[in-house]
Amino acid sequence: MLTMNYTYRIYPNVVQQTELRSWLETCPGVYNYALRELKDWIASRKCSVDRCSLEKEYIIPADEPFPSYHRQQNNLPKAKKQFPHLGKVHSQVLQTTIRRLHDTWEAFVKRGYGFPRFKKFGQFKSFVFPQFKNNPINGFTINLPKIGEVPIDLHRPIPDGFKVKQVRVLSRVRGTQWYVVVTIESDISVPDVPVHGRAIGIDLGLERFLTTSERSFQERPQFFKSMQSQLKLLQRRAARKQKGSQNWEKAQIEVARMHHRIANRRRDFHLKTAHQLCDRVQTIFAEDLNVKGLTRGMLRTDCVDAAFGQFLSLTEWVCWKRGVYFAKVNPNGTSQTCPSCLATVSKGLEVREHHCPECGYRTHRDRAAAEMVLDRGLENVVSQGLWGTETACQVGLSGVDDLDKWRGAGTPNREAGKPAL
Repeated sequence: MLTMNYTYRIYPNVVQQTELRSWLETCPGVYNYALRELKDWIASRKCSVDRCSLEKEYIIPADEPFPSYHRQQNNLPKAKKQFPHLGKVHSQVLQTTIRRLHDTWEAFVKRGYGFPRFKKFGQFKSFVFPQFKNNPINGFTINLPKIGEVPIDLHRPIPDGFKVKQVRVLSRVRGTQWYVVVTIESDISVPDVPVHGRAIGIDLGLERFLTTSERSFQERPQFFKSMQSQLKLLQRRAARKQKGSQNWEKAQIEVARMHHRIANRRRDFHLKTAHQLCDRVQTIFAEDLNVKGLTRGMLRTDCVDAAFGQFLSLTEWVCWKRGVYFAKVNPNGTSQTCPSCLATVSKGLEVREHHCPECGYRTHRDRAAAEMVLDRGLENVVSQGLWGTETACQVGLSGVDDLDKWRGAGTPNREAGKPAL
């Protein structure tokens, strides 16, 4: 079973936009009500057996079952009688809202932290239509239940053999731009991409966004800093408006539109860079970076602006789509190890050149790290037995034969030298 997501922009009219915003206000209310039931049931089981709190206590019968997803979903028809405005929202949209809460709860139980929180006004940005009997896309419109026909920018047609599984409606730029994420599926099965062809390692950094083991590199566009002065001007104008007024809302929309433009430019750069890599090689190795840790250091602003995590995710998707093998390797010590003799060469961030005192190998720091990423990726391929399963159409991995010789059959001092990559 193959499942993919296609994102399109839609253009609802004024009445439809009002209805969509109303749904986005109703769904958090259902979410919070269900969460309140969940928290009350848990709190009622916290009191001691022989005493109760002097301030307050949750009195729920001991035989009352846990408010599971199915129980709360079955209570929705009763809630609609008590709160008639819930009937304006599609029933399955409310069910997926309850499902969203219990997915968060199950994730909390699994990892042990991150208890579900109440949603504030405007915090819900999307809702889901989970199933369709017929294809909702007809020409250049999409038929959303209880919303009607909405114009859609179908810039990419649905492939033959795929059917629409679900549709998620997204609100962007404070409800002024609307998108749909169409989930399509097919019964076909796509095999995993095998290791084949020409291989490279890539190193991500702030001086250069990307450096490959083949001496090429890509400069880092500073998306946020290049537009920071314009963004600061818009934020200053918004701060001078009376909060809640129409002028304040217009100013907030301008700020949100600027953030949206920055994000679009960053994503466009990541996709184009990933496609350029896939045009050149058939196997890519990258570092398995701790992206969350990078956003907590001194250079967190630059790391967030570069968005290494988004780039790696998009590169993995582009590689899968284009039949390029992609794998991540352990990033520890890639910049502190000589790719020629594997000696440890300690250096600070201010040192931008790699010079090994053992073998005399000299190159740029980022290129040395990229070469180490490639070496580790090839070692993983050989150790996991992925090499040697190629088809008749595949080409030999450049560097694998030399890698076996370079490893020296267990020679401790690595005298075999640098592999010919």
